[in-house]
Amino acid sequence: MPLDLGSSASPRHARERRIPVAILGATGAVGQTFVRLLEGHPWFEVTELAASERSAGKPYAEAARWIEGTMPARLRDVEVVACEPSAVRAPIVFSALDSSVAGDVEPAFARDGRLVFSNAKNHRMAPDVPLLIPEVNWPHVALLERQQRERGWRGALVTNANCSVTVAVMALAPLHAAFGVERVFAATMQAVSGAGYPGVPSLDILGNAIPYISDEEPKIEQEMAKLLGRYADGVVREPALRATAHANRVAVEHGHTVCLSLGLATRATPAQVVDALRAWRGPEGVPGYLEACPSAPARPVLVTDAPDRPQPRRDVMAGEGMSVVVGLDVKLVVMGHNTIRGAAGGSILNAELCLLGAPPVPAGLMADVLGEHAMERVA
Repeated sequence: MPLDLGSSASPRHARERRIPVAILGATGAVGQTFVRLLEGHPWFEVTELAASERSAGKPYAEAARWIEGTMPARLRDVEVVACEPSAVRAPIVFSALDSSVAGDVEPAFARDGRLVFSNAKNHRMAPDVPLLIPEVNWPHVALLERQQRERGWRGALVTNANCSVTVAVMALAPLHAAFGVERVFAATMQAVSGAGYPGVPSLDILGNAIPYISDEEPKIEQEMAKLLGRYADGVVREPALRATAHANRVAVEHGHTVCLSLGLATRATPAQVVDALRAWRGPEGVPGYLEACPSAPARPVLVTDAPDRPQPRRDVMAGEGMSVVVGLDVKLVVMGHNTIRGAAGGSILNAELCLLGAPPVPAGLMADVLGEHAMERVA
């Protein structure tokens, strides 16, 4: 059966005046993906581009070596600023910073009253920081109330999951909800774009596979459990999940593929697994809000019965890069776009849901952070 790659969800609602946003790490590969995805966004407008001291003060066209498509003309002459709260005015900040600097910079913006959406690993496992995939665990956003109270921040920090974890857990969540997932073995085949730019040297990766990605396997194993946990009373209670991962870099430009072998608490037939995956839209109460989000795919999980799918070349842009594609025969093969769904696009979707005030976003958070912009209704 041909695979329907789907499209973005529902009508894309516009605002009379878009919210100014800044991108930290705007010159790198993920930073550039943020720029591409936010150009023409109906709710957000990129007004500031921040990067390292080496790039600060230069026009964006000079500071960034553009690697995909065409740089938006209106941003070419925008002066890059330093990654400091005093240099950035936007109330919403998307961070594509490397983990070597994100640990200190992102909290500084949150303390200063900004809403920070981070792609870095540094704060994902902190007990008061939401690690979010909206279709999986949106209720975890309630941690922001605890975060603001305990840290005394005027703003807040929300994180994305690791790109391979995002792909895998979007397929695991429906099965965990229906049958309970007790054991996972995950073998990843990760695209070179996941290594940033300039990435892996050509003589290392062409005609080759590299069975090692630094620090990747612990992230996969730890983040899966937090994402599949249940939020209650200010705490995410993780399931008793035994996860093992093996990470591999392969000669693919975009699209991380994850081969999963699962142990379920309740036995399920292949037909029941397919039905659970195809029916999944997200936690109770969330799909209605997702339908209003410009970046949300109509179907977050697409299932194919083709024996040779999913394939990055054919399927990576499913749902405009925001869906994951699952092929299965008892075991699962999952594939998704690592820099869209697994990075910039995932952060943007988190921001859209926060802007809508999708419960349980803490009451008053968006008004405090956005000021006059929060008063504008999403039409």
